[in-house]
Amino acid sequence: MSFTLLFAVIFLNMYVPFSDTSWFRLWDSALFGYTVSFFFFSIVFLIISRVIMFRMKNVFRICYWHYFLWCFFEVLLLSLFYTYFTVRVAPLSDLSTAEIFRKALFIGSICLLIPYLISGMYLGLMAKDRMIRLIRYSSSSSEDFTKTVQEDKITIFDTSGAIKLSVKSDDLYYIESDDNYIKVWYSDTKGELQQYMVRCRLKTVEENFRGTSLMRCHRKYIVNTDKVKVLRKDSDGYYIDLDNENTPALPITKTYEKALLSKF
Repeated sequence: MSFTLLFAVIFLNMYVPFSDTSWFRLWDSALFGYTVSFFFFSIVFLIISRVIMFRMKNVFRICYWHYFLWCFFEVLLLSLFYTYFTVRVAPLSDLSTAEIFRKALFIGSICLLIPYLISGMYLGLMAKDRMIRLIRYSSSSSEDFTKTVQEDKITIFDTSGAIKLSVKSDDLYYIESDDNYIKVWYSDTKGELQQYMVRCRLKTVEENFRGTSLMRCHRKYIVNTDKVKVLRKDSDGYYIDLDNENTPALPITKTYEKALLSKF
């Protein structure tokens, strides 16, 4: 968002002297109020739009064409607002509404779609780089985890393949999913329960530590089976109590019930 705003400001300042439909000026006292009002509304609109889009991704998966369609409607709505503002409020020459809207749509597309495209390409390259790191890491994961278990250490990597946490397996209790992050719950040197958040999917941890004492018991939890104190069955299913009174009882869902019961 910051890159988009910076690009738009620089481009508009370069474009204004050559435009017959631009009225915004920061150096003209008569138009300063209009300019500030329009830019303030545009920034607020884009922020709200991005917040809504971010929350919508939790409802359904946003594909590339969804994203580009969303960006196009942002440009369209801002162009309509600029046209209305120009015709009704800002003083300008007697150009037709259609001409003003056409140029507003053209300039809006340059100001927003170009930085969106550059940002998308950059994020795509970053995602590709993270994927390459994970592939390289996964290719040697079996050897690394064998070594990790022998050294009695559990090592957690983030999505970029960087080491974020290394803890003794005897100190780790469970791992909890939190959207695109995980919370690693472990005891410190004083025996107090601590948590460490890492940007990583719980599914990745499950796959990488398959065959160790870390086992999936629920869509939100992976439990260290070495720390289980009680495995009990209630009316609504099985639960796990760990050997730390500060940890909650972890539920076992039907999907993972058979594997965990066979473990014990």
